[in-house]
Amino acid sequence: MKIAYFVHDLTDPAVKRRVSMFKAGGAEVLLTGFRRGAVPTSVDGIVPYDLGQTADARFVARLSATMRHALLGRRLRHRIAGADVIVARNLEMLAIAQSVRGRRTAVPLVYECLDIHRLMLSPGPAGVALRTIEGALSRNASLLMTSSPAFVTNYFEPRSSVNLPVVLVENKVFLGQADVPDPPPGTRLDIGSWKIGWFGAIRCAKSFAILSAVTRRLEGRLSVIIRGRPAYSEFSDFDAMVAAEPFISFEGPYRNPDDLMAIYGEVDFAWVIDFFEEGLNSEWLLPNRLYESGWAGTIPIVRDATATGQWLARQGAGVRLPNDLVESLVGFFRELAPAQIDRLTTELAQIDPSNWICTQAECRDLVGRLTTRDLHGSRPTT
Repeated sequence: MKIAYFVHDLTDPAVKRRVSMFKAGGAEVLLTGFRRGAVPTSVDGIVPYDLGQTADARFVARLSATMRHALLGRRLRHRIAGADVIVARNLEMLAIAQSVRGRRTAVPLVYECLDIHRLMLSPGPAGVALRTIEGALSRNASLLMTSSPAFVTNYFEPRSSVNLPVVLVENKVFLGQADVPDPPPGTRLDIGSWKIGWFGAIRCAKSFAILSAVTRRLEGRLSVIIRGRPAYSEFSDFDAMVAAEPFISFEGPYRNPDDLMAIYGEVDFAWVIDFFEEGLNSEWLLPNRLYESGWAGTIPIVRDATATGQWLARQGAGVRLPNDLVESLVGFFRELAPAQIDRLTTELAQIDPSNWICTQAECRDLVGRLTTRDLHGSRPTT
């Protein structure tokens, strides 16, 4: 099977994971997309077709680049040659993929939507226009692929004009051929000096402010290690902010999944909280770090009112806190005792590993679902 995959950022680790999943499922991948940095020579062994550089938070520039390539879609027709299915990751790539695909081809198109941008939810003219465009572009698609049931129940069903069968692909850890050790058995943590790991896409200035306030009030009893890719456009001066914090450090990027066990093994808790799209996307997503921390046996910290908090509540695990996070976190760490750590560790360890890990069988099922000519689906339930 051959999948033509159109992506918004060739340098995104999540794109690499999806490519790896397609390959593990038995598919050949034709990869085409924009990038946020230098052109990658390969993405999991696939040489990508570069559409040029774009940047976070530069919506107008990205829109212009999207329109330019959409208008010249016929020049990219070779990128779908022999494909059994086209997968377009995000709305901008759906526009380009539709143009490349044309109206006369029988190749099915899948819309992959893993985040709902705040503009898509705006009640104003911009939001209405974007939702109208999304509905029009998805009219000739066959399937919607998303990562959280809450996206369906809170956006696609009540607000969007997208009306497609849904396949749910959670952001589970995919190990592929990575030489990653198995998670160690749960052990009691060192009492009195705790570490929180905040890993992945670092884009939430409010989280930084909360962690700054909490670590300062606890005066060294709690520290925070940040790793990953900061969205510098979301911070006034990220490097200066970190330098000014006595109990927060930034340790740079890491390899996913190769380094996951090592970096989560350095911390006691995982920050699985996001306010980037507060009240909207941030309430509905099931982020990568939920699955990564659960697999590694590192206790996740979440807001209880979010989809992530509700997911962990159904599993009976994690530190689930109300929205008054500064006071809740300070109180939690001041009162944290060995018996509570034992309970939290045990609860996490009792969750079936299949909840955290994407297997090769799941990859085969996904590729089979995407490449069948009869793309039937059903909406996931919460």
